[in-house]
Amino acid sequence: MVGTFIRLEMLKRLRSTSFARSLAVGVFLAFLAILLLAYLLIVGVALRYLIQEFFNPVDSTVFLNSYLIFYFLFEIIFRYFIQQLPVFSLENFLHLPIPKSGIIHYLLIGSFISPLSILSLLLFGPFAVMEITHVYGAVPAGVWLASVLLTSWIIHWVMLWFKQRFEDSFVVIVAIFLVLLLGSGSTYLGWYDLGGFFEPIFTFALESPVPVVLLAVVLILSYFLCFAYYRQNAYLENLGEDEPFTINQTNFGVLSKFGLAGEMASLEWKLILRHKKSRTYLTICFFFLLYGLVFYTNPMYQNTEGIANIYIFVGIFVTGIFILQYGQLFLSWNSAMFDFFIYQRKGLEALVKGKYLLFMGISLACFILSLPYTYFGWEVLWVHFATFLFNLGVTIHLVIYFALWKPKPMDLNKGAMFNYEGIGFAQFLMILPIIGIPYLVYLPLSFWVNDHAGLLALGLLGLGGMVAFPKLSAISVKKVLKNRYEISSTFRQEL
Repeated sequence: MVGTFIRLEMLKRLRSTSFARSLAVGVFLAFLAILLLAYLLIVGVALRYLIQEFFNPVDSTVFLNSYLIFYFLFEIIFRYFIQQLPVFSLENFLHLPIPKSGIIHYLLIGSFISPLSILSLLLFGPFAVMEITHVYGAVPAGVWLASVLLTSWIIHWVMLWFKQRFEDSFVVIVAIFLVLLLGSGSTYLGWYDLGGFFEPIFTFALESPVPVVLLAVVLILSYFLCFAYYRQNAYLENLGEDEPFTINQTNFGVLSKFGLAGEMASLEWKLILRHKKSRTYLTICFFFLLYGLVFYTNPMYQNTEGIANIYIFVGIFVTGIFILQYGQLFLSWNSAMFDFFIYQRKGLEALVKGKYLLFMGISLACFILSLPYTYFGWEVLWVHFATFLFNLGVTIHLVIYFALWKPKPMDLNKGAMFNYEGIGFAQFLMILPIIGIPYLVYLPLSFWVNDHAGLLALGLLGLGGMVAFPKLSAISVKKVLKNRYEISSTFRQEL
């Protein structure tokens, strides 16, 4: 039966009209995955030396055990965004005389065959061999590594169950993120050592195999918890249920003042909230608002005279993340209903301008939410304000214009991570002008006059783009109208 499932899946992919593109993307992703795993292995080999160099603890193993809880909290968040739910055409098999349990086992075990399952092995395996074996012996090293791997695999099954059971509930992930943030912060400030509370659990694995036995039992239970839920809900009538209608009532009252374009913006907002992929993009957008903490807390940039050049990139990224992420797939979000807009009077024009309105509104929200960064200095506020204006006047037009070059169809109900549906060559190229143009404006004036002159130039250029919005947006509208039948034909292709 397993061989039959694999053969049918291969035939489905080989017969797909997008097989060549999927193969090229698959080869590229495989190369990228191997490269990233190799880097992770290098970090694992160097972990022993990094701990000794930067912390110089009495016992490196005990020190690492006190921080493993933070790694696992991060892995939960990481898996929430990266780990994909098992994908299988259940409706094609549930009506056949095939044991449902066999289908579910195949589906779940297939999800486990992933690079994510060996991340802990690559990161902590070399440490167990090079450090723990040398100090405690081979058997304690094997037991310790087994406890780490089993914990990681338990998270795999629990996250599969969680994402399906609670439909990617964002509240729990925010709570885990806050525990990670507050726990690491309190440990750093010496208030409460969260890692030290869990450290004896992993240290005990160096002395006894009991933790491995207990974790193995938990692993089996977590697998069957996941299995029971999938089996219980694998019915054709469940697969055909409609989405709750309550989401359709979500609206922005202010958008109604912009006529048909405002209605389209409101419709786009409902689309974002209804579907898994668009919802994930919105979630990631607000998570990336914390991106500035990576740079604004770095002493290397704080000690720089004037404004560090990297702040321009951070400002563009923080205030324009939604434009950069969601906007790169400008029309692909509407690929399933594109024909509807074609045959409506001024439908495509309203669709394009409605997206502009939504991008501007969410970018404004991102700018407002980034105001607390003023804590790191007034220069940060001026950078964010100038780059916010630049995003609304220039970046938004660049992203949309590039995104209109041969858009690809996309399934909104699939996850966002490692899903390259809708991604074309233009999406990879657009990052160059989007990041390069702000520096072409800012750096000359910053070098010849001062940093504030460069920021002023960015802001004024953005304001100019906003004043010229009707003419600039008309370019995108005309491009869509000119290529509407070609785009429609592309969207009708099977993914």
